Amino acid sequence: MDHGDVILRFQDVSFRYDPKKPILEEASFVVRQNAKLTIVGSNGAGKSTIFKLIMGERKPSAGGIHITKGTTIGIAKQVVAPADLQKTVLEFFSSAFPDKKYDIDRDIARVLDLVNLHAPHDKVLSAFSGGQKARLLLAFAIIQEPDILLLDEPTNNLDPEGIAHLTQFINDYEKTCIVISHDAAFLNGFTHGVLHLDSNTFVVRQYVGDYFDVIDQIKAQIEREERQNARMKKSIIDQKEKINFFSHKGGKMRKLASKMRDAVEEAEDHKVVVQQEDKAIAPFIIPITECTKPLVQITSLTVMKDHKPTTQKVQVTVRKNHKLLITGPNGIGKSTLLEAMAGDTEKGAVIPPEVKVGYYRQDFSGLAMDKTVYETLSEVMEMPDNQKIYATAARFFLKGDTVQNTVGSLSEGQKGLLCFARFMLQEPTLLILDEPTNHINFRHIPVIAKALDEYEGGMILVSHDHEFVAQISMNEELDLGAL
Repeated sequence: MDHGDVILRFQDVSFRYDPKKPILEEASFVVRQNAKLTIVGSNGAGKSTIFKLIMGERKPSAGGIHITKGTTIGIAKQVVAPADLQKTVLEFFSSAFPDKKYDIDRDIARVLDLVNLHAPHDKVLSAFSGGQKARLLLAFAIIQEPDILLLDEPTNNLDPEGIAHLTQFINDYEKTCIVISHDAAFLNGFTHGVLHLDSNTFVVRQYVGDYFDVIDQIKAQIEREERQNARMKKSIIDQKEKINFFSHKGGKMRKLASKMRDAVEEAEDHKVVVQQEDKAIAPFIIPITECTKPLVQITSLTVMKDHKPTTQKVQVTVRKNHKLLITGPNGIGKSTLLEAMAGDTEKGAVIPPEVKVGYYRQDFSGLAMDKTVYETLSEVMEMPDNQKIYATAARFFLKGDTVQNTVGSLSEGQKGLLCFARFMLQEPTLLILDEPTNHINFRHIPVIAKALDEYEGGMILVSHDHEFVAQISMNEELDLGAL
């Protein structure tokens, strides 16, 4: 579907972070004015890299990126930059403009209303919840009114109401919008077309249609390519058998075998490199370290009421095979509460010292970004086992050289998978999980849900993903908003 003149063009663009790590190979596609496009691909395929190339933060190794002169670009990133966390709301939005902008308070109020967020302009960003930060990042991009709006995983931490609000905004946005997301239902609500990154061939294919239509198109194309390769493989095997037979004969038969061998080599060179549809991780089990005591005894909790911390009395006990779901609106303090529990600073939530806690932070700030994947996995093991570390990493698509790369070089989705690999090696007695599906490819989510459902330790979960939660047998729900 054409929506206007071409505003952005990738022409034979190749990019790699190092000679051994190609991301794009001769990628070509166009983006038209007013189009609503989605970029999809497996974790680590290079989706966010395309945004960096569009923003000019990275330069292509070859090829050209052509953007219509005068085009403005704004991006809503996945996470707030560490340097911005101590800025006030006013300072944060002011940094979106190179020059002083008058009446910016009025503009801030307008964009915060668009993303359905109440935020005092003198409040620092670190004081907001994960969902509120996601809305601030979106509002930061919107306030610039860019010709091309780039949204990187914008539904992370948003509740259903927030996602519905965002979907309507994108549909109403009268300029170009390009979105990276693993939320299939969200994408299908606005997408005109899809750019699919294949991490196997490093090729970008452009499709027209809504998200579910495109997934069907990709599946059909993979099946065609696999059938073509199967036919070629059978033909090559037949030819090799004849070559083997003729090569043992003399004279003309041996010459014929030589010609046939050349033809077979050419046929093998022309086999189609089948694009890889996103594959799900294999089923896995999170072992536990035994503990006979109650894992968490909760008598009171700190929640936010009218932007102020208040203590509320509760009576909850988490034991083995007990799964507690904590719910409540954005800003009530769910993430802060989980962090305090995991850090043993929530006075009303007592965790015995012998309980081994596995903590999934939604922003991955608990991971040392300068350590390698190998170091990050080995540090949770009492007796590091080289073979087990590599095998576990591979189960979560962290293979080969990736294990020796730093955590900071991973995509957000790969960091999420790394956390689950750590749990397998750590063998925690208690899992504390804060939005564990953020950034994760939707194909992996049912596998992760099954592993958590079968987990025999205690679990405390915060998640806005209702479909994910429905796949786990929760024993108890604690609604902070009702306290």
